[in-house]
Amino acid sequence: MSASGMTSILERLNAGEVLVGDGGMTYALEKRGYVKAGPWTPECNVEHPDGVRQLHREFLRAGADVIQGFTFSMDDDLGGDNAKYGTQKINQAACDLAKGVAQEGGVYFAGCICQTAFLYQKGAGKDVIMKKFRDEIEIFVQNDADILIGEFFANVEEAEWAVEVMKSTGKPVAITMQIGPQGDRQNVPSGECAVRLARAGADLVGV
Repeated sequence: MSASGMTSILERLNAGEVLVGDGGMTYALEKRGYVKAGPWTPECNVEHPDGVRQLHREFLRAGADVIQGFTFSMDDDLGGDNAKYGTQKINQAACDLAKGVAQEGGVYFAGCICQTAFLYQKGAGKDVIMKKFRDEIEIFVQNDADILIGEFFANVEEAEWAVEVMKSTGKPVAITMQIGPQGDRQNVPSGECAVRLARAGADLVGV
């Protein structure tokens, strides 16, 4: 069973079901005037919760089986001045909105993290980066997400570290990469990326 009491998302996938997730929150909300893509934080969760909730509901009506929290995790400094209300308040509001809509529709609530902006590129190292990931996913653990998703990773090594952290929670783990035919940014072939992520413990692997 999932955290919400529903059949586990992995059980349903293993049974051959096709499940659909939401996505594109930033661009959809930007078109509606709620956020600006770039070095931003989603204050709209606090300032315009009805707008965020409405978009979640539209994804639900469109057929989404997974509703993802619109949280802030792209910047290296989660406590930075860019977060007008503080990331804890922003991200808790995001979880409240997404989980609320997911429960309305009887679907899954997902928490998501992304690759670091600069830490990996600057060689911060595994311990520093894994601590960042642990700090990011704590909000999803507190809110009992049904699945954790890592997305938009360009380097398989960093993606493996993210999987390791997410897997430690006991939650189902999905990981996706932004790679092309030649593989990741360090030219690790796409097939090898998939194998490495599966070995790291990912339940779902994608691009």
